[in-house]
Amino acid sequence: MIRAYKFLMRPTARQDQALREMLRDHCSLYNGALQERRDAYRHASRTTVRYGQQSAQLKDIRAFDPERQGRWSFSSQQATLRRLDKAMQAFFRRVKAGQTPGYPRFRTVGRFDTVEFPRDGDGCRWDATPHDPVTRVRLQGVGHVKVHQHRPVVGHVKTVSVKREGKRWYVILTAERPQPEPLPATGSVVGIDLGIANFLADSNGEFVPNPRHGRKAAAKLEAAQQAL
Repeated sequence: MIRAYKFLMRPTARQDQALREMLRDHCSLYNGALQERRDAYRHASRTTVRYGQQSAQLKDIRAFDPERQGRWSFSSQQATLRRLDKAMQAFFRRVKAGQTPGYPRFRTVGRFDTVEFPRDGDGCRWDATPHDPVTRVRLQGVGHVKVHQHRPVVGHVKTVSVKREGKRWYVILTAERPQPEPLPATGSVVGIDLGIANFLADSNGEFVPNPRHGRKAAAKLEAAQQAL
């Protein structure tokens, strides 16, 4: 069973700048790969450039531009090229189905908001400092970034993604855990009716009182105000 977790990141000013540069360079890679596919299809007798061909060029691209493309994870760059490849496959699939889809668009830096790392430990490391009370994720070219982990991650982390939402940064994990075993059957059946005066009533004649969250919160707020 796969579960996803989303946590707020708290980068330093320097790390924030590095994260922005990472998005910028992945956006540039995406647009460059899209331009190559478009030119090949238009000017080279409708030649189709595939993911394998573009992935094979990454080594030369990184060597040619070590200050930008060479800084980042090779696997994350492959994930960006796969992202484009999926968009192209979806485009041709809709064309074949007789629909009128729009051709994949070039992305501006403002609209390119996610970088994916296909495997934990390859260009990234979740909980990179396990002996530190503060959870951190390590990202190649960025460093160890603090994470506000508000709940535990259950299972083995498979993939890591970094996403920008407005001025905030988030890390998104997918974790695999064993399928939970079903509870043993009891053979009993009960009916439930939700109410207003009571939270619910069951067919055995028992009632569950309303939790009254609003009243409890108001009482706590009043007590806190009196203590000031």
